[in-house]
Amino acid sequence: IVFAGLLGVFLTPALAFTDINIGGDSNSGISGQQSVSVNNEHNVANVDNNNGWDSWHVLWDYNTNFAAVRIFKKKVCIVHRMNKDAMPSLHALDALVKEKKGKGPEGPPPRSLMYSINPERVSDLEKLGKPIAGMCRGIPTYIANELEG
Repeated sequence: IVFAGLLGVFLTPALAFTDINIGGDSNSGISGQQSVSVNNEHNVANVDNNNGWDSWHVLWDYNTNFAAVRIFKKKVCIVHRMNKDAMPSLHALDALVKEKKGKGPEGPPPRSLMYSINPERVSDLEKLGKPIAGMCRGIPTYIANELEG
């Protein structure tokens, strides 16, 4: 029974995540690496772009319908409401990640959206949900609003 319990503890996180890496470990001109992780258990997706000082991290929280980007160079977090017309569902994103595992981007670029950033800092990160509060804690965080058109 103990063995089955331990197996469940260690196997559940392995089944909850699906990762895709875009980039390479060769010296063929690729300056960074991007990875996408989908956690179906917590209804979040993470995109990490590791490129030295130009690195950034995006978290999409499908429970709260908020997305956040942490820009390391600017030492700032920007949070916005997710546009369901422009963003894939978590299920569709998970399927896309599994389909493209190990491949680079293909097809047309995603729909472009423009935002206006409110200059007032967010005072209560907890209202944005635990995942985003954890990612943005300790750095200036601002809300962005999608512009029409």
